[in-house]
Amino acid sequence: MLYDPMRSKARSQLVDVSVDHPEPRRIQQAVEHIAAGRVVGYPTDTLYALAADPSSHPGTGRLYGLRGLPAKKPLSLICGSLSQVSEYTLLGDDCFRFMKRVLPGPYTFILRASKAAPKLGDSKRKAVGIRIPQAPVALALVEALGRPILSTSATGPGEISDPRQVVAMFGGHDVPVVLDAGLLPGTPSTVIDWSEDEPEVIRAGAGPLHELA
Repeated sequence: MLYDPMRSKARSQLVDVSVDHPEPRRIQQAVEHIAAGRVVGYPTDTLYALAADPSSHPGTGRLYGLRGLPAKKPLSLICGSLSQVSEYTLLGDDCFRFMKRVLPGPYTFILRASKAAPKLGDSKRKAVGIRIPQAPVALALVEALGRPILSTSATGPGEISDPRQVVAMFGGHDVPVVLDAGLLPGTPSTVIDWSEDEPEVIRAGAGPLHELA
């Protein structure tokens, strides 16, 4: 079902959350919405993002619709550990060693997808984006949900580092809660495509690249 902005007139609730020690009650409040097929705004270690449950068809549909993304556009899974990453991807040894050095951190990896990776939209599930951000709020959401969250940056005309901008852009019934950890650094993650044997830098961002040398 296509997203209809006329259906989302209610204002999102900004919920203050500690950036370093997120309060379990507030994390659980957000996770209940995610598990119910809604979308939640939350802070990463770089920018604000939108989260949904990858196993929820209504939730993934809302996430794609809110961002106006084509169904073939792959989104990222926010994982809590490398062992969780290994469930959804086919990791080579070199990639694993690099990820072990730099994660958690401001990197997004495009990796070969395993059979366990969720199939979203028209994606053929050959590759999947993966993040383990150095962001306690994001990791707490994953832990409370019990599985990775599906995520995309909360972008409008530009990148969003202010939670009030998330409300202004996406506020409504489909984003009932935005976890507010204050202003964020505002630089997007470094994106590395490691779906083949050799890595390719797709976007240079917050994550330093000297580790690749």
